[in-house]
Amino acid sequence: MKDLNEIKSERSLSAIIEALLFISTSPISITQIAKALDESEKNIQIALEELQQYYEESRGLMLQWHNKRVQLTTAPYMGELIENFLGVEVTTTLSQAALEALAIVAYRQPITRPEIEEVRGVNSDGVVRNLLSKGLIEEVGRREGVGRPVLYATTADFLSYFGLASLDDLPAFDVMPSEPPQNGPAILKD
Repeated sequence: MKDLNEIKSERSLSAIIEALLFISTSPISITQIAKALDESEKNIQIALEELQQYYEESRGLMLQWHNKRVQLTTAPYMGELIENFLGVEVTTTLSQAALEALAIVAYRQPITRPEIEEVRGVNSDGVVRNLLSKGLIEEVGRREGVGRPVLYATTADFLSYFGLASLDDLPAFDVMPSEPPQNGPAILKD
């Protein structure tokens, strides 16, 4: 069995990191990779950037980033092909209410349930429970203050579900002016 120094002398750092990402069942931090490979975090970051560029240029894989952790996943455009190959049908769909709440969490995270309700204008207990059970959002702490409400944020599964490499891939939006348009209230504009 080869030791780490032998492997490093034979393979690029990005190839070694690729192997670690391939076998990892969940996102891993740059710090974890650096410790495992006895490398600086800067060198790991550079190697990850090389790997990301390689995947973007010519592969069916991508690096997915969530909370400063990285995971190797298939590229979104391969989804239908993979589903057909595996004989999997996507049966989980999200209601309009769930999509609204999820968008609010994605853009304003970390956020509390009362803050979600303030934006939506309706009770969101059931919607938040549903998103938690699907693993699309998670509890990430508690806000200081009265009652110390739970803070929610999106998960790596959220990124996978929507085919995003990171939260930076979310589309930009503008907040509508405070006066509602003639045809009813709106929060966002195109």
